[in-house]
Amino acid sequence: MNDPVENAKRLAAFKAVDNHVVDGVIGIGSGSTVVYAVERLAQRVKDEGLEVICVPSSFQAKQLIIQHDLKLGDLEMNPYLKVTIDGADESDHMLTLIKGGGGCLTQEKILASCAEEFVVIADYRKASTHLGEQWTKGIPIEVIPSAYRVVYHKIDKILGGKSELRMSGSSKAGPVVTDNGNFILDWNFDGVKDWKEVETTLNMQVKIPGVVENGLFVGMARKAYFGMSDGTVMERNV
Repeated sequence: MNDPVENAKRLAAFKAVDNHVVDGVIGIGSGSTVVYAVERLAQRVKDEGLEVICVPSSFQAKQLIIQHDLKLGDLEMNPYLKVTIDGADESDHMLTLIKGGGGCLTQEKILASCAEEFVVIADYRKASTHLGEQWTKGIPIEVIPSAYRVVYHKIDKILGGKSELRMSGSSKAGPVVTDNGNFILDWNFDGVKDWKEVETTLNMQVKIPGVVENGLFVGMARKAYFGMSDGTVMERNV
């Protein structure tokens, strides 16, 4: 693989699947790095006879599971997961994550919360010391469509920074709509924050009604694999 970024994604994904997947129910996250995780998982099922049921976080993840002939499950029938493997838009040194660049933050956070172990896979561009060093598009916040203006103003008033309604590309007019039928605000912040406090504030319906979920994952991941440009894999633990 000639592309160093794609090779880095593949290295991280393969190592995570090899180190953490055993028989049982597996949460499958979303994004470009997860493509390689599903590829490796399918190979292990074929070669080793692993017995796994895969629960997707998005339409994309569901299609990947189906395309690789893996067993498809859902949280209604499988509410307890052995491990969830997912990517991240950025991770700081404490494995606090920004997720939701692809719009699946709510389902991704649900899967992460249901797993005994939440493992992050990413390439070297996603590893930072502090959030905001690499990912400059802000923290995604899923909101009820009718409340987006209310949420927009309240976030800016309470937390500062600036929020923007995420819009679709030129081929489609209007805002991005999530799998849940909601809108996404991207909150651009300044400086280093107490991310647990920010996450709690964003989800307090008394202060900011209309928020469904936010893309801050605080204290959820315990292990991350970052594929590096030199062909190695950097591991972070907390």
